[in-house]
Amino acid sequence: MTETTLWERSQHRLSQDDLGRRLVHVAGTGFPALYVLPFVEWWLVGAIMLGATAIASLVELGRLRFGLDLFLFDYLRRYEEDSLGAYLLFMLSATAVALAFDPQVAIPAILMLTIADPVAGAASVDELRRVKRPRALVTMFLACAVLTVPFVHDEPLAVVLGGTGGMVADGIKPVVRGVIIDDDLTIAPAGALGIWVGLQLGGVPL
Repeated sequence: MTETTLWERSQHRLSQDDLGRRLVHVAGTGFPALYVLPFVEWWLVGAIMLGATAIASLVELGRLRFGLDLFLFDYLRRYEEDSLGAYLLFMLSATAVALAFDPQVAIPAILMLTIADPVAGAASVDELRRVKRPRALVTMFLACAVLTVPFVHDEPLAVVLGGTGGMVADGIKPVVRGVIIDDDLTIAPAGALGIWVGLQLGGVPL
């Protein structure tokens, strides 16, 4: 009876941690959402994200070098404990995309990271795999494609390539010198590159 109770508690805690990580992801949607305000231009969104990334870098430096302890760190996975946290990789990749691309490309790519990734995570089994299962791959592709359509609805190739980029980045975890490359670092750039290539092939000026 005790073992069953402990197991159930462990599973409940794991579920809570995953929910917390997904909520952190979704909260990142607030950055591109600033662009809907009539007085906010895209360069300002990029500047705000750059400032937030600088703050996140200082927080992560404090955690790794000086033992800083914040509630945010409760959601780090085991392999992140001695390496850069996913939240910083998230900010680095999203900010890079915001600075490198126009909003037509950058916003859906960032949404792939903030919305599509947690949606696909909810559809997958909680396990660390080099290549995710087909159900998670299909879910990620569809979520990325749906998020891209409002921005490039006249260019289906951009929708397909953007969705494919996001899916591949989320579904395949490369390992470099024994270090797992977190998809928080790759989803937004891969999605943006896919959309950009699709628009270029479609002859859309950017």
